Amino acid sequence: MSVHQSRCMELLTYLHDSELVARFQRRCGLFLVESAHLKPERPRGQLVRDRLDHHDRNSNYKYKENGYASRDCGRPRYEVRNWPLHFLFLLSASLGHEIFYITCLPNIHWSVDPFLCRRLLNTWALVMYVGQVMKDILKLPRPFSPPVVKLETRVDAEYGLPSTHAMAATAISFTLLLSATSRIQFQFGVGLTIAVTLATLVSLSRLYTGMHSVLDVICGILISAVLLGGTYPYWETMDHFQLNSPISPIVVLVLFYFLCYIYPELDHYSTTRGDTTTILGTCAGASAGYWVNQQLGQTFEPEGMLPVPLPTLTASALALGTGRFLVGAVILLATRQIAKTVSLHMLYSWYKVPKSDNNARRRKEIEVPSKFATYTSVGLVNSILANRIFLFLGLL
Repeated sequence: MSVHQSRCMELLTYLHDSELVARFQRRCGLFLVESAHLKPERPRGQLVRDRLDHHDRNSNYKYKENGYASRDCGRPRYEVRNWPLHFLFLLSASLGHEIFYITCLPNIHWSVDPFLCRRLLNTWALVMYVGQVMKDILKLPRPFSPPVVKLETRVDAEYGLPSTHAMAATAISFTLLLSATSRIQFQFGVGLTIAVTLATLVSLSRLYTGMHSVLDVICGILISAVLLGGTYPYWETMDHFQLNSPISPIVVLVLFYFLCYIYPELDHYSTTRGDTTTILGTCAGASAGYWVNQQLGQTFEPEGMLPVPLPTLTASALALGTGRFLVGAVILLATRQIAKTVSLHMLYSWYKVPKSDNNARRRKEIEVPSKFATYTSVGLVNSILANRIFLFLGLL
């Protein structure tokens, strides 16, 4: 190995070191309280080398063999000494969860501009699929605990690099900024500041919550930048195909389902495949719905000369927006529940699985079609029916 390669490897191991994350947490006022069941940490150099050399293991799945407590052991306790920063980072972390995007993006469709929602959905699907697949191919573990405090548990069985929170926050923020310039009147400098702030807070929150290394976060941001830079010149072409091509709905639905079904297999169950299917299903359904609206000649986009002024926030506008949010949430939740129940019932019957077997939902042949059908239905209802129901109720 050359001197240059050796230095690069040293830099990578340093950026991927759990102790670097732990130091950031302590600087922010989050401290691990050692418990009797926690075994001592390995020497730093050995730990980092193991993580890069044996990257086919996930530190959060089972690590009894290398001196760390497995997930079955009690969770480390921690002490918070800076509560304002603690809540800021927890809030920032929530801005990168799938549930936030599934809640936020429909509101952009209902209350701002369906054009912007469509652009954001396309970007969300691209960066999340690339990021999730890279995680399960590279199989680099998340930070170790100890020394890191872990504030989230749902994604413990997922791998680390790249941080899809950092990817999504960066891509969504800057896609909105670049797309909104031609649609809404605003000061670009203010929009740029907001985009940078949101992407930075979400990225730093992944370090604070102990879910990613510095290397995971940096790679996530850089990958998003490459994807945005590479696709930006073709956004208008994609818009035209998505809305006007007669084969657009078929291509999107078939392609997205195929991508979900060929998702990389792991030797243990992980939420990445299900989450990815949720995202691609939502985006496929919405894409088909936008095509239908275009064919019907009712897109619900702002009328008049573009860019339009920012909507004035009045009591009446706030009340109507709240009404759309509440009614829309009920519509989408009901759609999700009905589609989920029907799809699972049909798949359980097809594969002759007992209804009491909840673990069967993790099988690929059940999880992928069930989640894809469920969230495709949600995307379709959101893009086609929701605004028409708002019109009927006088909320639009």
